Amino acid sequence: MARIKRGLHKIKHRRKVMKLVKGFRAARRRNYRVANEALLHSLAYAFRDRRVRKRDFRSLWIARINAAARREGLSYSKFIAGLKKSGVVMNRKALADLAVHDAAAFRRLLSLAKDAHNTTTTAA
Repeated sequence: MARIKRGLHKIKHRRKVMKLVKGFRAARRRNYRVANEALLHSLAYAFRDRRVRKRDFRSLWIARINAAARREGLSYSKFIAGLKKSGVVMNRKALADLAVHDAAAFRRLLSLAKDAHNTTTTAA
């Protein structure tokens, strides 16, 4: 059976790793063993944090909507419940954008939500 020599593939792999750790500091950039470990961790963090970013943005949008709604005297949960009852289907990203950039349109949505919320609470 022939002997397998993998020097070329090993060098290619090392070059690839060292190219990916170019912006790292100290031994994490220079020493292959440390660099490989740092790269594996950084890729794992990147994978995890792509999901965390979505959570963070959603909580930011909710905070913005809540702040804008409370200025008009309505809590976030009552605002969202009122929108659902009035049949308005809008995601939180669009609502937050309206709250920040188009206050007049957001106020109209607030009045819709208030009316829907008040009619259900008085009827019950």
